[in-house]
Formats: sequence, C-alpha cells, structure tokens
Amino acid sequence: MKWVKVLADAELAEGERRVMDVQGRSIALIRHGGELFALGAKCPHLGGPLHKGKISDGHIIECPWHHSKFDMRTGEVIAWSTWPPVANVVLGAISPEKRLTVYPTRVQDGQIEVGIEE
Repeated sequence: MKWVKVLADAELAEGERRVMDVQGRSIALIRHGGELFALGAKCPHLGGPLHKGKISDGHIIECPWHHSKFDMRTGEVIAWSTWPPVANVVLGAISPEKRLTVYPTRVQDGQIEVGIEE
C-alpha cells in the first residue's frame, strides 16, 4: 500500500467534506464525529454525489439520489436504492448491489494521508 498526502490536517475541520483527486481516484474526505473517513465520492449505485449525503449513527452515509446507505468504515451496504418507492425495485435491478470503496487514512506530520493499493 502506498500512502499519499492529500491535505493538511488543519484544512479539514470537524463536519467538513472535501472531494480530492488522489492518483486518478475521486475520493471524499469526511471528518465526522472526531473520525476521518476516505471513500469513493460517487455512489456505487448510479454515481450520485455521495459526499453530499446525510450521515447518521456516526458512520452511515446516505446517497442523496436514491437513498442507498453505506458504512463509511467498511463500505458495507446497509440499504440499496430505497427511493423512490416502487421504482426502487427497477433502480435496484439496473445496478446490482456493490460495496462502497473505502480507503484507510492517517495523519502524519500534520498531513492527511490516504492509503492506495498499488
């Protein structure tokens, strides 16, 4: 794994979200509840702006488009395409359930680093 410096730690305050290009990957950095998360910025369902989603239970993010929910720590799917009612069955069939890509993070020498598989 390669650790890539992406942002000064002081530049991401509690509750802030930033989308960064990290070696060709669009990664959302989110500081929430005292934790630092790095995840794919687009929902694996239909590419919605996941970084703009609502966060609940400290680590569950919900896509603002079709309300798929993911655990930001593991990428586990909590709910897949639950909105709009009735049409969710079709939308879920269009794109089969996929985990959210998550990346390890650390802070070294005042810099946020994201772990990227080589």
